[in-house]
Amino acid sequence: MVAAAVAQPQPSLAGRLLTSYLIELATNPLRTKALTSGTLSGLQEITATKLSGMPTSKNPSDFVYGIPKRVVQMTLYGLLVSGPLAHLLFDLVTKRFIGKEGAKWKIAQILSSQLITSPIQNATYILAMAIFAGARTSAQIKGAFKQGYLPMMKTSWMISPLSMAIAQKFLPPTVWVPFFNLIAFVFGTYINTSIKKARLAQMKKEQQLLRDAEKRARDEQ
Repeated sequence: MVAAAVAQPQPSLAGRLLTSYLIELATNPLRTKALTSGTLSGLQEITATKLSGMPTSKNPSDFVYGIPKRVVQMTLYGLLVSGPLAHLLFDLVTKRFIGKEGAKWKIAQILSSQLITSPIQNATYILAMAIFAGARTSAQIKGAFKQGYLPMMKTSWMISPLSMAIAQKFLPPTVWVPFFNLIAFVFGTYINTSIKKARLAQMKKEQQLLRDAEKRARDEQ
């Protein structure tokens, strides 16, 4: 008797890509996390610009080979700074708790993330954004920290514990950093979009004030 061959279902393209990504993440974690962070950081800037309705700059100096300079800066930040830093902090802090069971260890891991990982990552982000915005003096950098660091930490204190709890319960440690990158992408896009909308509204207000001043000047002539 010849058994009828049963055709095995072929995995979808998304399934194959996910499998390839997980294999690459396991074999080359630093490189994969850096590339993931760089891609998401650049995509965050593109998405926030589109969602905010920010007009495209006409200044050639705002582009690098036809790509908006800010997108290039964010991509390089994710690739060279954010991704490797997250990998390093993961090794230094998070891996100490792998294999340790119980509520006290999970709480200790969340506290370690809040008191060590998040402050370092947020400080690095604020510093990079200040430099990208043109800050060069210590006073300008201090001003950026004074304006943005505490609000960013408050956001981290709300989001990070929930993200860590989900990762602890549902995800293997090997994919925690990309998962946290994805969470940061979603909320970072929201914050970036809000900032760009506020900046655009301010620009429109300043332009309207200028038009009103020009109109008054013409009426007085």
